[in-house]
Amino acid sequence: MREYVDRAESLHAELHRALGSIWFKDFDLEKAKRGEFAPFSNGAALREPIFYGGDSAYSFQYREFAAKKYANDKSWLEENKKFDIDEAISVANAIGKLLTKKENELPRLLLNTPPGEWTALPAHIFSVSEVADNVDLDHDLVARIVEAFCFHEGAGNDQFTSLQEYNITNATPVIRLLNGEYVLFQHYSLMEAIYEGPFFWMAGDKAYSSVAFAHRGEFLEKVIFERLQGVFGRHVFANVHVEKSKGDEVGEIDVLVLFGDRAVILQAKSKRLTLEARKGNDAQVKDDFKNAVQDAYDQALTCAKALAEGNCRLLDRDMAEIKPETLIKEIFLVCVVSDHYPALAFQARQFLKAEETGAIRAPLVIDVFALDAIAEMLDTPLRLLSYFMLRSRFGARIISTHEFTLLSTHLKHNLWINDEYDMVTFADDISIHLDAAMLVRREGAPGARTPDGLLTRMEGTHVGRMIRNIESRAEPATISLGFLLLTLSEETLNSINDAIDRIASQAKNDGENHDITMIFEKPSAGLTIHCNDRPEREAADALIRHCELRKYSTKAAKWFGLVLSPRSTDVRFGLTLEGEWAQSDLMDEAVKKMRSRPLSPEEFRMVLSGGKRKIGRNETCPCGSGDKYKRCCGR
Repeated sequence: MREYVDRAESLHAELHRALGSIWFKDFDLEKAKRGEFAPFSNGAALREPIFYGGDSAYSFQYREFAAKKYANDKSWLEENKKFDIDEAISVANAIGKLLTKKENELPRLLLNTPPGEWTALPAHIFSVSEVADNVDLDHDLVARIVEAFCFHEGAGNDQFTSLQEYNITNATPVIRLLNGEYVLFQHYSLMEAIYEGPFFWMAGDKAYSSVAFAHRGEFLEKVIFERLQGVFGRHVFANVHVEKSKGDEVGEIDVLVLFGDRAVILQAKSKRLTLEARKGNDAQVKDDFKNAVQDAYDQALTCAKALAEGNCRLLDRDMAEIKPETLIKEIFLVCVVSDHYPALAFQARQFLKAEETGAIRAPLVIDVFALDAIAEMLDTPLRLLSYFMLRSRFGARIISTHEFTLLSTHLKHNLWINDEYDMVTFADDISIHLDAAMLVRREGAPGARTPDGLLTRMEGTHVGRMIRNIESRAEPATISLGFLLLTLSEETLNSINDAIDRIASQAKNDGENHDITMIFEKPSAGLTIHCNDRPEREAADALIRHCELRKYSTKAAKWFGLVLSPRSTDVRFGLTLEGEWAQSDLMDEAVKKMRSRPLSPEEFRMVLSGGKRKIGRNETCPCGSGDKYKRCCGR
């Protein structure tokens, strides 16, 4: 056994050296220093990331999406294969459960076997009768389905002579034994074959291939729409036509999200990475990427520019006009592919020609499986938009082969990259937190549905309720504040929660308005929270005036204001002030009367914890309320 292990390690090392040799073949240190040497700019250098890149999907995603992908091809499958996709999935599920049961029984069987005869092979062997006993389908039907994904003797795999050549066992992972039984070494391979294989069967039928291609595109757009509708509800639209004037169409958006003053444009493509590209053919790699991603991005960008300019009409699939509720302030572009595209995140970083102008943010390139996981875990508008914002903001400083890795990082630690880091590389093993949560949610495995981190740290807190209030309204005035709150550290959030506890208690006791103010250096923004039961107009006027003075005195680019209810601490209403600072004699005179400056989160925490020095009872309270310490935080 040790010889086998050592030999395997030696072969892996040799493979790594062979694949990576192209990186150093023409390496020039001086060119690298000048930024003129780009080792990943050619196809051959991508062979290793493509080979080692993680799988795109979970097996349960292949299972769930296969049913949707081939729902409209039921007649062709029944006529040509004598079964439909739902029956194939049922058989695959039964095989998986059967083999899992055998794997669990294997240790007991080995106890009664001499160690020299130990083998795990029996745990991978099954018969049609065993499967038929575990699924409500006819024995012959089960046999037809198993045979459809079975590698037949004499079928040949002669073309599989290098890593990136086509391996027929990808489409037919089941092996028939001489005694009529079957072997399946990896159940995941069978689920992948069921998701991808039928399309190639239909593509081989010249009379039906165009229909199959159309169905594949419809499936992708439908899944994207359904997943986003589950997050944004009525704010999602499909097949949106963008017109400059009647009859003058700019382009079509596959799926559009309009939430407050934010928009998401999603373009779908059912293109794959071809075998020639996997072999390192430079021209083919770039051509495949253009067809699968660049074209989708270019189409999305054209529509985004028209939307940002505000001089276009949006028409839904029924040609009814869609009218945004307000001027669109920020547009996120997302390109989605339908199939496993190896090292997609890495390739997007190398090849995508993108631009970021005005309201249009840097694009996100993902597959449908990643979008499914993102919408599953970030199932509220603000959280999902916040992820898109962080990915667009820090994408150029991130290296990762897979989106699952980045989503898992975000769930645990928040995907915020500090300015001190020029580049951050994320290893694939970080995705284990996401893997576990998705198994719990989709397969019913025991465990936590949500990793301990970003989504759990604010549960039951004032800030958590504030974010939920903001999300339920889709008001432009508070969406930006929601983004800010989601990027703050846990210590800062705890400080805000503690401060809200104090002012809410004070407001309930004396019926007066109490407030807190905090300033954030990066981004240059501030937050003022009032807590009172005053009439809305009176409360709004006081908040506006306070925020205007604070924004002017600090020269901040943005200032947020909220009014909370003292008893529930729910958000009554909010505002956002934006704009360049301009000197004003009137404002200069007004800010002179302000008795304290806003505190940073660090200063705020110090005050709430007692501070480093004793504060006089008659001193102005450091929290920024303007009241004496004895009447504010000193109570």
